[in-house]
Amino acid sequence: MSLRIIFMGTPDFSVPILNALIGQGHEIVAVYSQPPRPAGRRGLELTPSPVHRNAEQFGIEVRTPKSLKDPDEQQAFIDLKADVAIVVAYGLILPKEILEGTRLGCYNGHASLLPRWRGAAPIQRAIMAGDLETGIMIMKMDEGLDTGPVAMVEKINITADMTAGELHDQLSMAGADLMVRAIAALERDSLTLTPQSDEGVTYASKITKVETRIDWTQPAIDVHNRIRGLAPFPGTWCEMEIGDDLERVKLLRSVLATGVGAPGTVLDDDLRIACGEGAVRLRTLQRAGGKAMGGQEFQRGAKIAQGTRLP
Repeated sequence: MSLRIIFMGTPDFSVPILNALIGQGHEIVAVYSQPPRPAGRRGLELTPSPVHRNAEQFGIEVRTPKSLKDPDEQQAFIDLKADVAIVVAYGLILPKEILEGTRLGCYNGHASLLPRWRGAAPIQRAIMAGDLETGIMIMKMDEGLDTGPVAMVEKINITADMTAGELHDQLSMAGADLMVRAIAALERDSLTLTPQSDEGVTYASKITKVETRIDWTQPAIDVHNRIRGLAPFPGTWCEMEIGDDLERVKLLRSVLATGVGAPGTVLDDDLRIACGEGAVRLRTLQRAGGKAMGGQEFQRGAKIAQGTRLP
């Protein structure tokens, strides 16, 4: 027996979960996704989201409302007569009418170990905070921000040099398997829900532009965690004097290193940079308009000399 499912998601992270549900033979009666956004070099062309494009390949109806507060939108959702709604990184707040608009409710795949890192950027925040473990959780949604009872969890270790991009991919694949198992249990009426703890609540606020600039006065571990926590997108950056110009360079991968010097000082030709405490070695960098490259390749063109002080 298959369920009638409304799937609600937007970014790449959500696609494997949608595909897994399709692969299990469930009927996806509609997909909800964020409206197409301007993209391309000039930002003039409207581009559908990854979930939108993926759903269209399967011939599934895609709806892209700007809000779900409108009564007509809510009624259109209810009229689908779905058994359940699956929500994975959708990006819109679901009103009570939507949360109660299916027979079994709305279930969310959230990329953290709730109640830690409720909110918009749990993957990035976990790495930036130096967490050693995270995971993906399936929870039944209520009107709070990621406050609903938890049904299933899959834990994943965060290794010392893992980037947000690498963790994103692991969590997405784990989420696909976990969601399939959760929905199978829901079909059998055997899905157990456990209320979240009131202790250990933290919030994963959106990443701001201010956070993307590296502050070399911070301890090396914090600099390293920020570089990997924001890689590959939006990416951290610093300014470097290359030739006669002060260029903004994106930092995509680093490792912890030893060394002492004034914060921002280049300690050797292999781009070991002194921090407030300790040092980091820059392993992957990207100049504006260029490709990402390793430190040695970057140095052949940029020639950042030992003793240079990065602002």
